Amino acid sequence: MNNETTTAQTGQDAGNQPAGHLLGAADIRRIAAEAGVSPTKKFGQNFVIDPGTVRRIVREAGVTANDHVMEVGPGLGSLTLAILETGASMTAVEIDPPLAERLPDTVAEFMPEASGRLAVVNRDALTVTPENVPDFNDDQSFTLVANLPYNVATPILLTLLERFDNLGSFLVMVQKEVADRLSAKPGSKIYGTPSVKLAWYGTAERVGTIGRNVFWPAPNVDSALVKFTRYASDDAAAPGFGPDAAPRELTFQLIDAAFGQRRKTLHAALKHMVPAEVFEAAGIDATRRGETLTIDEFAALAKALDQYNGRSQATQGGAA
Repeated sequence: MNNETTTAQTGQDAGNQPAGHLLGAADIRRIAAEAGVSPTKKFGQNFVIDPGTVRRIVREAGVTANDHVMEVGPGLGSLTLAILETGASMTAVEIDPPLAERLPDTVAEFMPEASGRLAVVNRDALTVTPENVPDFNDDQSFTLVANLPYNVATPILLTLLERFDNLGSFLVMVQKEVADRLSAKPGSKIYGTPSVKLAWYGTAERVGTIGRNVFWPAPNVDSALVKFTRYASDDAAAPGFGPDAAPRELTFQLIDAAFGQRRKTLHAALKHMVPAEVFEAAGIDATRRGETLTIDEFAALAKALDQYNGRSQATQGGAA
């Protein structure tokens, strides 16, 4: 895998993927006109008009005919067709009603043999749950492949990872700055809440950059690809593993508080939450800043605080 590739590859060098009719610029504009659709800033819509780019996304994601894929924000269907081209089955989650209604027609026109492998859900991705989108409930693992709106990419990813324990991996195209934050490591200037919360669930890496000219309309920023692999439920490297694992909700509360005042020391930023003895029990130097802590260190601090709170409650209960 090339970790940094800046040129979009064409369909002719898309590896072993079968050739199919994917959407080009003329197709995108025609479909948009027929559907009465114009890209809106409200939904962060920038449609991909280059077949090589969507094939590259699917290739980086490692999608095969055996996979079940969730796509968020399919738009006019550029990436949808590239996913279906592999033989995979998929569910597309689209917030915009006209686009959700049009998508099956586009697949029927350009790849009719794949129509039976596509389901479309007209819903805000932030409201998706295993109850209202049950398509994935029987899957041991599924993957997310998406071109995500820049303004909601991080909340969508963290929300889906929290709600779907079987979301095993994702490959998303996001704003380059967002990609850098998602894959940042402790100590860097861009390491923050998204970086450390994503690390709770698994490992992320940036696997390529995408230029602006493959979109309609062209955005004012470059994009990048982020690949994520979730920890297995029994992986000892996962901070949430084991019967004595740190509670996720409390860990995330500490992360939010620490990065809410990132220039302050942990002692100052967490003074209303974490007593000095808890830092000592966790082996964390309270004079450090949150931006230097790994997810494992935040989890250790949360576990120590949870134990401290448990002892305090027990003591109060005994006194009563």
